[in-house]
Amino acid sequence: MEEPIEQTPDISETAGEVSETPVKKGRVVAIVGRPNVGKSAFFNRVAGRRIAIVHDQSGVTRDRLMREVEWNDARFQLVDTGGVMLASEPESFGVEIRAQVAAALQDAAVAILVVDVQAGLHPLDETVADLIRKSGLPCVLAVNKCDLPRHEAGAGEFARLGLPMFEVSAEHGLGMREIMDAVIPQLPEAENTTIEAPLRVAVVGRPNAGKSSYINRLLHEDRLIVSDIAGTTRDAIDVPFTIGSGPQARHYILIDTAGMRNRHKCDSSVERFSLFRAEASVKDADVVVLMLNPEIGPTMQDKRIASLIEKHGKGCVVLVNKWDLAMEQEITQTKAEPAIRSMMPFLNYCPLVFISTKTGLNVRKSITVIDTVAAQTRTQLPTGMLNRTITEAVKRTPAPAHNGKRLRVYYAVQVRVAPITLRLFVNDPKLATSSYTEYLRRSIRARFGLEGAPVVIFYRARSRPSSVY
Repeated sequence: MEEPIEQTPDISETAGEVSETPVKKGRVVAIVGRPNVGKSAFFNRVAGRRIAIVHDQSGVTRDRLMREVEWNDARFQLVDTGGVMLASEPESFGVEIRAQVAAALQDAAVAILVVDVQAGLHPLDETVADLIRKSGLPCVLAVNKCDLPRHEAGAGEFARLGLPMFEVSAEHGLGMREIMDAVIPQLPEAENTTIEAPLRVAVVGRPNAGKSSYINRLLHEDRLIVSDIAGTTRDAIDVPFTIGSGPQARHYILIDTAGMRNRHKCDSSVERFSLFRAEASVKDADVVVLMLNPEIGPTMQDKRIASLIEKHGKGCVVLVNKWDLAMEQEITQTKAEPAIRSMMPFLNYCPLVFISTKTGLNVRKSITVIDTVAAQTRTQLPTGMLNRTITEAVKRTPAPAHNGKRLRVYYAVQVRVAPITLRLFVNDPKLATSSYTEYLRRSIRARFGLEGAPVVIFYRARSRPSSVY
């Protein structure tokens, strides 16, 4: 997508720019605690879906997960950390996990300390509480695994930690409303820029892929003309749309575009103008929905459209429409997805949803996916977590070397959103390879999610600083 050696674009006047200087803390909630107290279960309960791994084995979660979640119309970033272990424990990840927790507290606005009522108060619970007190961060105590009334009797001993205490069962959802009602008001005030500047979602694809039918299905009205005749939509049509409710609801403009034929096959000036308008809609969009027809599969023109989306650095969701017809032919998603992925590998980071505008299959799900991708494209990655992620990636796979000189990554900063653009300060940018850049990009996506969100990485030369990550 981009050259690894920085040819830095002028981003000083771009709307997506963010400052390299420290900024006030965002709406980030960090879940911390010792191993096996139920932090991942707590994370999944708040997130509303199973994201983090839940397992009885201690220390399963060693890396942090960060996702945007919504709780009672309030949106915020939720961070799940690894369990804190004693550094002296053999074969433990104690030092690394302590560093992760420290970075999470540095980036967060509020912390939730999770403890296990069935195991009782543990010295490590007090260690984590001390870490939080030293950080000065607001914190609430989740006394977890209060699954039965008899478990609540043991909650009293945790009062020694001196934190506002809530008895919860993340597994069963008990007490979650009360503790989150205490957390949300402590977050910084939210800014909703989409009220004044709605996010633009362009629905694109070849002629007759079902773009207008899809938008009609979303709106539950025949707002747009739908016809079996390819090329019915001649111009881009803007349709206001809102996801969520309350002051943090995200506002969108859905853009139905003309079918994008190969420009060399356009038969008239009207068709060529429609194609130019569709291409302009991709360039101006925040998220692009690429609509595919399963009866034909990804064609060369679909790949051209996909490369256009990638070229402009847009968030992307791939929708395979008319799946009801594929199901009649006993084609399964399990078999179809790998085939589609292999034909468009450069969009493998993008969510793929099989839908039917005729029956409504997965149409509601596609809305959730679009909203998630839109949020991911504008994610401000916490600096501490970002650098920790890169440090761990370099430890797993050493950086490339040439003529005895190895690439050294000193630190990273995020310089803009939409697309997420990172500047890595290194000893020599010429040592960076495309394959290693892609490896770093995959590592960052794995830590932060970023499904459907492009990640651009540039390198800049800098002498070794006195303190490196």
